Amino acid sequence: MVSDHKSKTCVVIGGRTFVGRHLVVRLLTLGNWIVRVADSTQSLKLDPDDYDYDVPLSNALSTGSASYVYVDVRNKKSVINAIDGSSVVFYVDDDSSCNHDFFSGYTIIVQGVKNVISACQECKVKRLIYNSTADVVLDNSHEIHNGNETLLYATKCKNVYSELKAQAEATVLLANDMDGLLTCALRPSNVFGPGDNQLLPSLVDVAKSSWAKFVIGSDVTMCDYTYVENVAHALICAEAALVSHMITVSGKAFFITNLEPVSSWEFSLRMLEGLGYYRPMVKFPNLVVSLMVYLIKVMHLKTNSRHNSNSSVHNIVQLMSHTTTYDCSAAQHHIEYSPVVSLDVGITSTIESFSHLAKDSSSVILDEFYEQSDMAQLLGGGEVAEILLWRDERKSFFCFCGVVSLFYWFFLCERTTVSSTAQLLLLITFFLYGYSLLSTEMSSYLHFEVSEKGMRNFVRNIVNIWNGASHVVRSLAQGRNWSLFLKVGVSLYFFKLFLVNYFPVSLGLVLAFSFILFFVYEQYEDEIQGLIGILNELTRQYVVSEISLLLTNTSIRKCQKM
Repeated sequence: MVSDHKSKTCVVIGGRTFVGRHLVVRLLTLGNWIVRVADSTQSLKLDPDDYDYDVPLSNALSTGSASYVYVDVRNKKSVINAIDGSSVVFYVDDDSSCNHDFFSGYTIIVQGVKNVISACQECKVKRLIYNSTADVVLDNSHEIHNGNETLLYATKCKNVYSELKAQAEATVLLANDMDGLLTCALRPSNVFGPGDNQLLPSLVDVAKSSWAKFVIGSDVTMCDYTYVENVAHALICAEAALVSHMITVSGKAFFITNLEPVSSWEFSLRMLEGLGYYRPMVKFPNLVVSLMVYLIKVMHLKTNSRHNSNSSVHNIVQLMSHTTTYDCSAAQHHIEYSPVVSLDVGITSTIESFSHLAKDSSSVILDEFYEQSDMAQLLGGGEVAEILLWRDERKSFFCFCGVVSLFYWFFLCERTTVSSTAQLLLLITFFLYGYSLLSTEMSSYLHFEVSEKGMRNFVRNIVNIWNGASHVVRSLAQGRNWSLFLKVGVSLYFFKLFLVNYFPVSLGLVLAFSFILFFVYEQYEDEIQGLIGILNELTRQYVVSEISLLLTNTSIRKCQKM
């Protein structure tokens, strides 16, 4: 692929990043490159067990076909020292550059690219290939269907990183053919693969959260994903095209994908199911998803953060909510790019490399068979739980009919409680007398006996109830536990409101719903808990964002006073 001797010496700035490591190995595998790995770590630390990336690099270092140099792109002299003597520079920056703040990201991404361009011009570097991102045209307000290079930069990028990458890419393209430097940029879409620290880890974070209970987004939402090996291959193709097809490639940007658009949801499920996570069944309406995306976005803007603990959910929900597919015909025609790894193979390789994030499926299966549901534990897991959760439908039905009959007898027949009790006892007496005439075995049922163990348990329960009530009263008397005071106060208020003022109606609703709500909750326990978890998380994010905003405003006021 390389046509002249000088172009065999290249520098990979960001050679220890996700894409950079794959690019370095691919260059070394070709065998006709002398690769200088430049990165921001002071010294190179290799893993002797990493046969895919570090072992090939270690072998190349020992033979002299590779070398390592420290580089700080914020310092032009450092960049000159790293690239001096080379004729090709691949610039692959890290997507974690904006972890701290906007200024830090700007100095690394934008100012860093300016330093690299200036250093390349001073060192007479012939070609600069910049690894950008397809997100430079994405604003998360409009969908992109088969978009091509005629798309303009997004007026409002989805995050700070994309905005800075757009500025850096434009700077690279504008520098083309200045002082003999030829430049081009690649825009890979949703890069994934072994070593990924963004896409798949974010999916796993979402799978472990309350969002995992629900299908997010639409089944028809399509996206282009790019396996990392194909990105490395495309960068090398772009360098070769700058040599042979200079006019049609230099100063241009090209979208790079796997050429296999796929449903975002299906892609994510294939990844997660490969790691042992289960497929959710409940689908959120699009309106609810849009509202939650808006709330999360507002909280992110308030805290001025793009890479905090909640960004995984934000990014994945955004990804699932919009179609973003790109036309790679320009890359195919001008730089002769075609994927070297299919999407299926890429997904399989990625899953295998992330086995440490896999969920222990066997323990989950055992939990499903041997662990009681939360509702069964709440009800004590005994006879009451069996009845209210309809484990024995016949017994539960008879109990339900009995409860309804008693409620009707005591509260709906317009008799006093004493009169209703007397009539019920009279009916029971006639029934028992008549049954005793028909069966001599009835006497065994009328024999009342309480075992010593049963009586001990009964007394122990009474003592526990008494001690618990005493503890509550003592805590209230001390006046220190406001949470307990509010709970008791609210409970007494509702007791007065419903049980005292509307006792028959309240009791009827409790009896009826006790046979329905417990059963329904157990059937949809995961979904209900997931929804509660999401609401709690949104509430927590809101509180954190408000506190952060308050602290920021306080700091600003203090600075103004000083």
